[in-house]
Amino acid sequence: MSEAPKSLNFIEHIIEEDLEKGFPKAKLRFRFPPEPNGYLHIGHASSICLNFGLGLRYDSPVNLRFDDTNPVKEEQEFVDAIKQDVEWLGYKWNTERYASDYFQELYDWAEMLIQNGRAYVDSQSSEEMANQKGTPTEPGTNSPFRERSVEENLELFRAMKNGDFKEGTHVLRAKIDMSSSNMLMRDPIMYRILHKAHHRTNTDWCIYPMYDWTHGESDYIEQVSHSLCTLEFLPHRELYNWFLDQVYDNEKVKPKQREFARRNLSHTVVSKRKLLRLVEDGVVNGWDDPRMPTISGLRRRGYTPDSIKSFADTIGIAKRENLIDVSLLEFHVREHLNRIAPRVMGVLDPIKVVITNYPEASEEWLNAENNPSDESAGSREVPFSREIYIERNDFKEEANRKFFRLKLGGEVRLKNAYIIKAESCTKDDNGNITEIQCTYDPKSKSGSGTEESLRKVKGTLHWVSVKHAVEAEIRVYDRLFLDESPDTHKDKDFMEFVNPDSLNVIKGFLEPSLKSSKVGDIVQFQRLGYFCVDPDSSDEKLVFNKTVGLRDTWSKIQQKN
Repeated sequence: MSEAPKSLNFIEHIIEEDLEKGFPKAKLRFRFPPEPNGYLHIGHASSICLNFGLGLRYDSPVNLRFDDTNPVKEEQEFVDAIKQDVEWLGYKWNTERYASDYFQELYDWAEMLIQNGRAYVDSQSSEEMANQKGTPTEPGTNSPFRERSVEENLELFRAMKNGDFKEGTHVLRAKIDMSSSNMLMRDPIMYRILHKAHHRTNTDWCIYPMYDWTHGESDYIEQVSHSLCTLEFLPHRELYNWFLDQVYDNEKVKPKQREFARRNLSHTVVSKRKLLRLVEDGVVNGWDDPRMPTISGLRRRGYTPDSIKSFADTIGIAKRENLIDVSLLEFHVREHLNRIAPRVMGVLDPIKVVITNYPEASEEWLNAENNPSDESAGSREVPFSREIYIERNDFKEEANRKFFRLKLGGEVRLKNAYIIKAESCTKDDNGNITEIQCTYDPKSKSGSGTEESLRKVKGTLHWVSVKHAVEAEIRVYDRLFLDESPDTHKDKDFMEFVNPDSLNVIKGFLEPSLKSSKVGDIVQFQRLGYFCVDPDSSDEKLVFNKTVGLRDTWSKIQQKN
């Protein structure tokens, strides 16, 4: 039975309508236009998937364009990180572009607007301009410099370009309508003076174009057919079109801006400014800290491209913003890792078990499946000996009938090994259990085919042989913020909601097959969750990040709703 065709999102409906009206499919072109002033986050992932997904759907080119018009905040480090993230997600761009590629063309057009009486140099202070801009309910007033002559404007603008003035002394403004109901149309700034070195053009320019002037004209230069932005740019669409009208040639494609809603993720923030503050204040250890919602942070934590794309596909493209529970993202990574991650054993809160009737000098290597969900994953050998570690919470001296783990007088099966019975335990002076003494049934070995090996007991525990165990640093993560929406409180700073226990570093003991693990390897520690080898690992010290637990909290939330 064939799958039902997937329904179109509203952006795809817009494109389909344009094609039906005669827009040539061969002229479809899209772009992903990040500003290189920080690392990409999960919100950008949706935009990446949207734009590159449209490119794949319509077999159309997609440009990667860096909107690099602010040398104060932009760095090559961010350019490199963005390219890595897009490639890691599995997408290929048609051409790599930069807004700075168009600085000369943008400048030439700006002079053309001056000559046409549609732009002027304003010499007011920023405070004066703010005062004469008006309010949403009151029209603005014209700048005293609005009627400068074309000649004077050109002279001043060229002097601005040549570095003859200090920052803040002049700006170039479009001459539109100071009484417009859309305040963005009230003579917006096109250029400001910045005596800062640019990451690509160095000190070639002393003036830099503003975003609204640059963005639409860059789309036009690249002949982008559909310029897709987040919802906060909806009021900018009128200005986007006005700027395009000043340079539009009927023989070319006029880009169409359309907006979609941001998808905010619970228990985090996605503002680059706020993410930067987390980094600078030392709350996290860099942009790629596994607690961060950045793509590099998710990658380091063990999230996969498939899981992120599946998440983006599930939440879809909408016209209204909403808050997505982070457990939905965890659901998608858990679903993917369940299919691909090898199963191994690790003990993170160990207590020693001594199997008193197992020969002291003996050891054996037991066969264990790598992934029951994937026959092609094969199997491995796991060492077993007289002394093993189990999880501390897998043992109680006394417990009720619903406790199916190890208790005095009770039996459990050790995964891939034997059935053991707890006979006694040793305590320290404070009453803490330090060791458990057990016996084992030598005929109960898993897979041996004996009648005893088929005997059923209710509990199965993971374990690690003490003398073969590999010590590792395990980093266990919790929500970065205690509040599900930390940046929406008007009377509180979002930093007040930082979770002080978002990172717990512990020492774990792992089976020896993990000794050769490489950075980025992902495994399931049976009964505990999915873990990924961190770049801090070395030959001398293994470091694992917990990616996600085994429990599906999202499904439980859905059932409650």
